[in-house]
Amino acid sequence: MIEIALFQPDIAGNAGTIARMAACFGLPVTIIEPAGFAWTDSALRRAGMDYLAAAALRRSPSWDAFQSESGGKRLVLLTTQADQNYLDFEFRHGDILLLGRESAGVPEEVHQAVQHRITIRMKPGMRSLNVAMACAMVTGEALRQLA
Repeated sequence: MIEIALFQPDIAGNAGTIARMAACFGLPVTIIEPAGFAWTDSALRRAGMDYLAAAALRRSPSWDAFQSESGGKRLVLLTTQADQNYLDFEFRHGDILLLGRESAGVPEEVHQAVQHRITIRMKPGMRSLNVAMACAMVTGEALRQLA
């Protein structure tokens, strides 16, 4: 099994969509605080619908706390600042897929702390995909490899 972690997410709707997807596949999701929305935000509930009750959601109060709680699992950062295509990456059981803030990604401290950085190749000139869409694409590939 893999896990998903969202680093200080900005948009409740994206976090809710990711939580819904994770619930459907039985994957845990950690929200690394602070988030850019109230945990009770109606957009989180609207996107996650009734799936949030089935989601294995956890909140971590900070990056440092998350690192302590992750138990040495391999952190795989999805970033536009990577060279390795996610389709060429070999996922392992226990990996934590880490996604950054919609507005700013992750700080350099996080880049330095992760074991792997992967990207989704796009047409030149395009900046990035929606974080929920990117999460779904990479989660699908990881689950395909680990099936």
